[in-house]
Amino acid sequence: MSGMQGSLEAINKDLKDVQERREKLIKGTRDAVMLSSKSIVAMHHGQLAEARQNMEQAKAMLVEFRRYAGDDLTKYVAVAEQELVEAYTLFAVMEGKSLPSMEELQVSGPSYLTGLLDCVGEIKRLVYDRMRSGNEMDAEKLFAVMEEVYGAVYPFAVYDNIVAGLRKKLDVARMLIEDIRAVVTEEKRRRAMAEAMSGLEKRLGGNI
Repeated sequence: MSGMQGSLEAINKDLKDVQERREKLIKGTRDAVMLSSKSIVAMHHGQLAEARQNMEQAKAMLVEFRRYAGDDLTKYVAVAEQELVEAYTLFAVMEGKSLPSMEELQVSGPSYLTGLLDCVGEIKRLVYDRMRSGNEMDAEKLFAVMEEVYGAVYPFAVYDNIVAGLRKKLDVARMLIEDIRAVVTEEKRRRAMAEAMSGLEKRLGGNI
């Protein structure tokens, strides 16, 4: 019995440690997700300094959480990593800079892939904002980024059984891109028609 008792005590100690780390991760990563989400909202309101501050705070928190996660609880930091990727990617897009790498953000491969795809939806909002403000050229550039991100991640669809939710996020991103493609195409036609009418009016001496 002494051997069994010793084993049970060791198991209890290990499981207690896992439980404590799990609870800390659940609460902590929830706060990190909130910070990343706030940074995205701030970006859409043009508050880039506040957005950067929230992102950097979330990133610093995740460094600590990964230590708690170890090798056995990594799934509990996945969502927070994904949100961080989304925020940093959107920030780079808005500043016209290269998209951050997985190594820069210190996130896992699956979190990087899904975070990039989630950012496609946020870029869509930027496209609409630019079109509403009459900045069609910027809108078209942003649309090109959407297509580039989707095209780069699409080949990883074969790993859908390994990366949870990847196929679904790819499908959503494709639908968003098709929606924007229709809007951008229609806007190009409208602009071309307006330019043609303006040119014709000038040639006819304003009698049209």
